[in-house]
Amino acid sequence: MAWQFNEYTPVYLQIANRLRDEIIKGNYPPGSQIPTVRQLALIAAVNPNTVQRALTELENEGLLCAKGTQGRFVTEDDEELRAAANNAALDLVREFLSKAENLAISRERLIEMLKEESKA
Repeated sequence: MAWQFNEYTPVYLQIANRLRDEIIKGNYPPGSQIPTVRQLALIAAVNPNTVQRALTELENEGLLCAKGTQGRFVTEDDEELRAAANNAALDLVREFLSKAENLAISRERLIEMLKEESKA
């Protein structure tokens, strides 16, 4: 089944985000090879150029490295992987805070709500 994409974010970024999440979750462990551009393009039902752009994005971030004709592999640099996980968590927190601010919920009330919810 083809991947679902929203119309608000460029498709290549959505692919990069999805692969980044898979790397952070450990579905692609450090040093493992990821599927080829063509394989990912078939899975996602997109143009291979779009996948290539997404993979280049992840290479620029240091999460992937190309090994010549062997393909692309997840970095074995633990620091890069921790930084990616930390950045993803910070993005989530910022989005959460922004949405709460739009609803006029104070940070103090958010903390109370988080404490209450974590007890449940």
